[in-house]
Formats: sequence, C-alpha cells, structure tokens
Amino acid sequence: SITSQNHGFATDAEALPSHVEVTHLNLNDDTVEGIRSTQDPVFSVQYHPEAAPGPHDASYFFKEFADLIASTK
Repeated sequence: SITSQNHGFATDAEALPSHVEVTHLNLNDDTVEGIRSTQDPVFSVQYHPEAAPGPHDASYFFKEFADLIASTK
C-alpha cells in the first residue's frame, strides 16, 4: 500500500534488536512503517490501516491481528 506520511518521528531500522524485523517501508524515503518480533507475538505499523484507500487493502492486517489473539488465548 502507498500511504500519506505525516510523521514527526521514525524508527531507525539499524537500531532494532535482532529479533525485530522490518515488515513495511515507506516507498518515498525508506522510513520504517512496520515491524514484527520473531520471538514475541507482537507487530506494529506506523499508519492507519483502517483508513486504507480500498475496502480490502488492509484486511490482511486485521486477519493477522485476529489470528494472533486467537492463538494466544
């Protein structure tokens, strides 16, 4: 997805621990837009997935979140 960017802060990919991987990059300036832990059930994005331009553009994100919640019950 291409999203508008209006961030005051950005994550430094080089400073991330080895168990955290970058999952999303901004196409304009390569800033980190998403990360995931490979050892903990944690992921994050720095945009609003519910505000995607199309009705299904971020559906994978919400499915992944629901699957994560179901697997940790």
